[in-house]
Amino acid sequence: MITPYDDAVRRAAELAVRGPRTGENPQVGCVLLDASGTIVAEGWHRGAGTPHAEVDALSKIEDAHGLTAVVTLEPCNHTGRTGPCSQALLAAGISRVVYSHKDPGVEAGGGAQVLRDAGIEVIGDVLPAVGEELVHRWLTANRLGRPWVTAKWGSTLDGRIAAADGTSQWITSSESREYIHLLRSQHDTIAVGTGTVLADNPSLTARTPDGNLFPNQPLPVVIGKRDIPSGSSLWSHPRGVLNESGELPEILERLYGIGVRSLFLEGGPQLVNSFIREGLVDEYVVCIAPLLLGGDRTSTGDLGIATLTQGRRLTVLDTKHLGGDIVVTAREAH
Repeated sequence: MITPYDDAVRRAAELAVRGPRTGENPQVGCVLLDASGTIVAEGWHRGAGTPHAEVDALSKIEDAHGLTAVVTLEPCNHTGRTGPCSQALLAAGISRVVYSHKDPGVEAGGGAQVLRDAGIEVIGDVLPAVGEELVHRWLTANRLGRPWVTAKWGSTLDGRIAAADGTSQWITSSESREYIHLLRSQHDTIAVGTGTVLADNPSLTARTPDGNLFPNQPLPVVIGKRDIPSGSSLWSHPRGVLNESGELPEILERLYGIGVRSLFLEGGPQLVNSFIREGLVDEYVVCIAPLLLGGDRTSTGDLGIATLTQGRRLTVLDTKHLGGDIVVTAREAH
């Protein structure tokens, strides 16, 4: 159903993505409308400890009495590092609040009802899919009590990740690799197995096309029982490095406990396979090069699937053509 606030929600979503995808807080955008529906102020959340989107927008106008606030996520009703947005909107004299997606949080949710109880008109679920996509990763992590896991690999058209002699650099194009570095920068952590560290000595930084570091660097997590060698490039990583071992669900639970809400899983293939087998991958990013190699070095190993009906059916969200490659993003259903 089309509403008078659809365009305002879309604009708020455009603002929301200016904020970081990383950290313990969701991306949220807000616009303030006057009686004619004209936007008079805009705001978005810039990360933990900074003003929420509603407060950011309110700070840019002297008098908000009688205005309508349009927000991508239901205003929070929680005092953390900042105060509840529901109270900030009440104090500012906002007369109507429109939101796209409900906040299901036990602590932060309920802001809409607080506003209604105070006599403010509240309209919810306007373009809910727009608001949901902004916070899907964050909501999933909080619901499952573990980081959102994105598994990435590059392969040939016939599903091979290396030639018979083990060579694999570079199967995919430089354009694909640049895109992967951008995705690294949009996650809290980046994980590999100790085998990958020993074989490739990766730096696991997120770099721009000109070789500089992105402002956000994912924390490297090396999973396995073997120690990280003293000469590893990871010891020079700007975030340091974590060495984790044990059962994968327990590792993810520990990471969640220290504030990690997203993990970019880069390999090697045995580690990726283990994550998939245990149902711990939420999203896949696969770079497919127009190349044939044959052989048995496949993208995945035995997933414990005996028949077609047991296969993990994914939803393709996006396809990109980058430097001759096809980059497919697909998601698990939860």
